[in-house]
Amino acid sequence: MRMGRRQTAAALLVLGLAASAPALGDPGDDKARVDEQIGSLRGRITEARSDEGVLTSEISAATDRIRDVQAGIDAEQARLAGLEARLASERARLQELTELLARQTEQLQRLRRQHAVAVERLERRVRQIYIEEPPDALSFVLGATSFSDLLDHVELLNDIGKQDARIADRVERAQREQAEARAQTEQTRSGVAATTRTIEAEVVEQRAVRDRLVASRDELAVAVGMKRETLASIRHDRERFLQEVAALEAQSAALAAAIQAAQASTATSASPTGSVASSGSGVSAAGFVWPVSGPVVSGFGMRWGRMHEGVDITCASGTPVVAAAAGTVIHAGWLGGYGNLVVVDHGNGLSTAYAHNSSFAVGVGESVGQGQVISYAGSTGNSSGPHVHFEVRVNGGSVDPLGYL
Repeated sequence: MRMGRRQTAAALLVLGLAASAPALGDPGDDKARVDEQIGSLRGRITEARSDEGVLTSEISAATDRIRDVQAGIDAEQARLAGLEARLASERARLQELTELLARQTEQLQRLRRQHAVAVERLERRVRQIYIEEPPDALSFVLGATSFSDLLDHVELLNDIGKQDARIADRVERAQREQAEARAQTEQTRSGVAATTRTIEAEVVEQRAVRDRLVASRDELAVAVGMKRETLASIRHDRERFLQEVAALEAQSAALAAAIQAAQASTATSASPTGSVASSGSGVSAAGFVWPVSGPVVSGFGMRWGRMHEGVDITCASGTPVVAAAAGTVIHAGWLGGYGNLVVVDHGNGLSTAYAHNSSFAVGVGESVGQGQVISYAGSTGNSSGPHVHFEVRVNGGSVDPLGYL
């Protein structure tokens, strides 16, 4: 598309230079120049319309692609949201288990301390019973005021020992239960931690998938924006070209009238002897001869988006080019894309043009006969190789030359 814009700028520059150039005195020269500008502008308009159609299709396709990518982003975002919700839940559960494990650890440590105290107390009492001198049974009996008092002392000693043993046993059992609960919590916490790590990895991967889709969508959006800017520029250029064409067509019509006036003037000043130079003699449609012998490689009509005003007859460079019919030379010189151009007026509003010549054999105002050499074929102007571009014009407007050959 950048190449198309450069071509557009070049075309506008050429048109600007052409508009600022001084007007030629030869109306045929001016008419051909304006018609060439019109043809060039119409070609640019056709190209602009073609580019506009391509860009419109590309924008539509890219917009559809953005819509598809956005749908994919929405789906991946929904999946990511689900994973993040699971991750948050697992992290919360892991935090709860961590706090529970800390409490259980603290409680287990407290029970271990209590159990150690209880065991130490029980051991001390047992050592005291077995190490110290047991009381004399007689002293027990004599010291008791009654048999009932004696029994009470014995039962008291037994109860104290049993109570210490029960305390130590309960503390030990609580310690075992707490240790088992803590081990179960630790096992559960390890499983939740593993699940959390797995979900974290899935979340990272899912975010990468979503981010890639977002980047693709953004790239497409930038491309669509650039294409829309280019499309707006092309449409602007096309409208400007249309305005230029309208102005040039009006100028072309005025020049066609000038050609008719020039042809009428030639007819008025023609020799009364009826020589071959006389415009009044007239030429029939069937009376033309081929300007050169060779195959027609491009016919009359639309070509590459613009009007091809004549036919292209291929031949070697330097081949003599002859007048298709008798008449008066009204142009022999350089004319833009035509290169070296010869135009012959045949009277009755009929004229022929011979373009891309390497050199001339006649000058403006000369009378030529049918079959007379007027130039030599070449490849000047807008030409890709040696050939003769041959036009037939009626009252300044181009017609198909094959209808006259």
